Amino acid sequence: MTPCSPTHPFASPNAIPPRTSSTGIPNPNPNIPKQPSKTSVLRPLSEIDWLAQSKKSKTNHSAEPLNAHLQHQPQAMTPQLNSPPPTNDDDIDAHMESPNLQISTNYPTPLSPPSEHQKGLGEELIYGNGVAWTEEKERLLLGPYDYLYGHPGKDIRSQCIAAFNQWLKVPPERLDIITKVVGMLHTSSLLVDDVEDSSLLRRGIPVAHAIFGTPQTINSANYVYFRALSLLLSMNNPKLIEIFTEELLNLHRGQGMDLYWRDSLTCPSEADYLEMVGNKTGGLFRLAIKLMQAESQTDVDCTPLVSTIGLLFQILDDHLNLSPTSGYTTLKGLCEDLTEGKFSFPVIHAIRADPSNQILINILKQKTTDEEVKRYALRYMESKGSFEYSKGWRLVWGRRGGVVLRR
Repeated sequence: MTPCSPTHPFASPNAIPPRTSSTGIPNPNPNIPKQPSKTSVLRPLSEIDWLAQSKKSKTNHSAEPLNAHLQHQPQAMTPQLNSPPPTNDDDIDAHMESPNLQISTNYPTPLSPPSEHQKGLGEELIYGNGVAWTEEKERLLLGPYDYLYGHPGKDIRSQCIAAFNQWLKVPPERLDIITKVVGMLHTSSLLVDDVEDSSLLRRGIPVAHAIFGTPQTINSANYVYFRALSLLLSMNNPKLIEIFTEELLNLHRGQGMDLYWRDSLTCPSEADYLEMVGNKTGGLFRLAIKLMQAESQTDVDCTPLVSTIGLLFQILDDHLNLSPTSGYTTLKGLCEDLTEGKFSFPVIHAIRADPSNQILINILKQKTTDEEVKRYALRYMESKGSFEYSKGWRLVWGRRGGVVLRR
């Protein structure tokens, strides 16, 4: 190629070196003028020689240290490194017949075939005949659940079931399963609740996820949900599965709204709050009584009464959580709802009583553990009459429950 000139504006100013193949043989190009040969001590090594040399080097020196390998390179390699590559057919044939060219016959040794015992490994899983689930594995999965279950609470739901059975007369063996299912769901929901609320204590002991970790605690709670469903399936009553699904949906709807208000610092209306309570707290009460009604021969609907009990229970719980003399301080810590940033019934009243005052909103935002700040928040709510207001609503719902009961 000619140097760059007006007639060749895109020509390279330098000569382009000849192209070679992977074996080092020049690729002739009629457009490139031949350069006069120059004698050089170092010449390129062909691929075949390089491979043969590499194999020989690895075989002879694999056990030597790196420095020794470099210092004792055989001088016989030098002629091969400096020998020019073959340039015509005769030279190539002679090169291929050279005694220095060695083709390796060392192939990797295949792994030994599996033993007769190993041949069946995993086969039972393919055909659905898996090894039976062991008690030890079950114990490991239920660790967080058993930890909390071993420290029982007030057991109000079991007492409620026993009281309503005075009317519903559920057969004992069926009632035992229902009572067990409700207890399983309640304990599991507390495990999840403590994680979502970042709680420290439950029933006077460290929360389960502080002992077992969050992932294992969540998995254990979810596992028990399905264990409970499995027990209901064993009763062969499709209505029970429908009730289970409906009320667990309600429970998660209520919990979801409660979490949203807390995390977005949104103060709900009292109506929205009571709806949330009806789904979240009332859900398990309703679940228990509906399951009993589905197994009872008594034609009576106890749902309105048990829904009223659920509302009363939560409003009372909100009040006791914020009361320094209620005993909750020992079980859960002083005013735990304030540390969680929760919009409980008295808190909602205090905020809406004076929307321009941002004191309580900001305390909730801080999720404080400072007891002096919490006591200041309590005095503020007392000044707004929030605890008296909450007490008044408990009386209202109590009277409504009496009306429903008389019906």
